[in-house]
Amino acid sequence: MSDRSNGVPTTVTSIPLVDPHAPKADPSIGDLVKDATAQVSTLVRAEVELAKAEITRDVKKGLTGSVFFILALVVLFYSTFFFFFFLAELLDTWIWRWAAFLIVFGLMVVVTAVLALFGYLKVRRIRGPQQTIESVKETRDALTPGHDKADKALTSRNGHGSPASTADPSGW
Repeated sequence: MSDRSNGVPTTVTSIPLVDPHAPKADPSIGDLVKDATAQVSTLVRAEVELAKAEITRDVKKGLTGSVFFILALVVLFYSTFFFFFFLAELLDTWIWRWAAFLIVFGLMVVVTAVLALFGYLKVRRIRGPQQTIESVKETRDALTPGHDKADKALTSRNGHGSPASTADPSGW
C-alpha cells in the first residue's frame, strides 16, 4: 500500500520479446513428427468432409430423379382413369371400340415412357465423389517416398525430360 496512490504498481512485469507460439528455430525430430501427424490428421478429416459433401449432393440429385420415376408409376397404375375411359368412349363414336381403348392405352404408355426418361436423365447425372477420389490420389502420391524421383524418371525415359533432369542421373 505504499506507492499505490496513483494506481500504478511499483514493479513492472516483464514483457516477452518473442512470440511464445512461434515455431522453434531448430525443431527436434519429435516436433517434426508431431507436426506432420497433426497435418495428416487434418488432411484426412478434410477428405472425409469433402466426401460427405459430394455424397450428400449426389443423394439429393438421386432423390430428385426418383421423383420422376414415382410420377411415372403413378401415371401408369393410378392414372386419371376417368379421363382415359372418357377418351376411349369418345373415340368409340368414330372408330371400333377395341381400337379406341387400344389408342388410349398407347397414350398412357407414351406418357409413362416420357416421365421415366426424365427420371433417367436426372439420375444419369450422378457422378460420385470425383473430387474426393482425385484428392486422395494426389495425397497418396505426395506421401509416397520418392514420388518426385519417379516422375523425373518417367519423363527422362519418354525422352521429354528437361536438360536439367538428364544432366544429373542421381535425380538431385
